[in-house]
Amino acid sequence: MTPPAAPFPWAEIMAFGLGRLGWPPDIFWAATPREIAAAMRAHRYGEDTGAPARDALLALMAAHPDA
Repeated sequence: MTPPAAPFPWAEIMAFGLGRLGWPPDIFWAATPREIAAAMRAHRYGEDTGAPARDALLALMAAHPDA
C-alpha cells in the first residue's frame, strides 16, 4: 500500500512568495506552480553560490570600474 502524500506546504510557499520575494498577493496568487518553483530554484541557486573569493571580486572590480 502506498503511503499518503505529504500535504502541500502552503505556509512555506506563501512565506517565500509573499515574504522573501515580496510579491504582492495578486501576483503571488496569479503565479503558476511552475513559476513559483522556478523562482525557488533561482533563489536557492543564488544562495548556494555564496560570495566570490576576494581575488575574484578584486579582478571584477578592476575589469569593470565605476565611472
